[in-house]
Amino acid sequence: MDTINSPRSLTGRAGITIALSLATGLASLGTSIANIALPELATAFAAPLPQVQAVTVAYLGSLTVCVVAAGRLADRFGTKAMLVLGLVLFASATGLCAAAPTLSVLIAARTFQGAGAAFLMTLAMALMRQTAGEGQIGRAMGLLGTVSAIGTALGPSLGGLLIPLSGWRAIFWVQLPIAALALILAVSFLPRDACCADTKAPSLWSVMSRSLAGSLLVNVLVAGIMMTTLVVGPFYLGLGLGLTVPEVGAVMAIGPVISIVSGVPSGRLVDAWGSGRMLVIGLALLGVGALMLAIVPGVIGVAGYVLSVLVLTPGYQLFQAANNTAALSDVAKDRRGTVSGLLGLSRNIGLIAGASAMGLVFALGVGTTDVTQASASAIASGMRLTFLTAGAGAVAAFALAVFGPDRRRAEADRCQS
Repeated sequence: MDTINSPRSLTGRAGITIALSLATGLASLGTSIANIALPELATAFAAPLPQVQAVTVAYLGSLTVCVVAAGRLADRFGTKAMLVLGLVLFASATGLCAAAPTLSVLIAARTFQGAGAAFLMTLAMALMRQTAGEGQIGRAMGLLGTVSAIGTALGPSLGGLLIPLSGWRAIFWVQLPIAALALILAVSFLPRDACCADTKAPSLWSVMSRSLAGSLLVNVLVAGIMMTTLVVGPFYLGLGLGLTVPEVGAVMAIGPVISIVSGVPSGRLVDAWGSGRMLVIGLALLGVGALMLAIVPGVIGVAGYVLSVLVLTPGYQLFQAANNTAALSDVAKDRRGTVSGLLGLSRNIGLIAGASAMGLVFALGVGTTDVTQASASAIASGMRLTFLTAGAGAVAAFALAVFGPDRRRAEADRCQS
């Protein structure tokens, strides 16, 4: 059986949902909570900023490298078993981070923590697909999107609260009880794996189809667009519009808040109207929002930026729920871990590409790499070029979704209608 049906109690269903939500939230929290501690770490270890930044890079690099391996191990040895292993690895590495006597030990521990996070992020998605009813897959994916947004948004604020009270080590100690609770719930409530240890994991080539390849490519493009808002947004708001640091933080928080609010409703829409239809609508909103960011803030300032984000962010959440649902809808149970890993890998590649390539586009539009010395009009020019480029990426993603070789979505939509 692929789904958890009536014999499982409501308490069991709640335990599964909470366990998988905590796993996803921990991976996202680990991504964002350390960033705010970088100045404290530089002081504590008397290290220059490039060395301290390795605390963040080690986590993200390890997570990116390990997501596919986590999925393949789950397909061979069992999804529940590998999620439990991931939680143990994450918790152990987190404890080592909190107790790290040197910066080198902290960076090594963050590498292992990122590897554990790869298991949590990848296998929570696979297990949510496995345990959700056929008519509730979109809702399940939307919930994971909401929890991921909460973890990402909570990191800086929680870290900002804990560091003045207890120092930088507190940002790691606080993650341990959450990991312990997730581990207890996972062991207690997740369905037992039916596969055996001698089951051979499917090759990447065997799971790849034209449909999945299209989903992964669109995932890369969309993740790159979303990262662009995080990289370029603060420069434009602060240097282009003259906002103070607290004001920039308040405006930048609007996107994560919208993500939190729109995640589950997006999943419900996918269940009600079909993944193909909602995917196209989500990409359309994303493209319109990106093009608005290129034009509207230059006309009406901060209000234009906020209005653009109000269009772009729900489009992203709708896309995420629809794309993940479509990619996993017809995948055999023994291949879901691998496919989930590929989805995570494509997303991370997009995030990295958005942070690097689109940063270069912004600098090209500004006319200098030293953007802090540029005029407000030059910053506005960089903003315009960057999001015109992002809008072109959204148009390309829309074309792939509409005209690409994905016929399974159409069939799924007919079944759900």
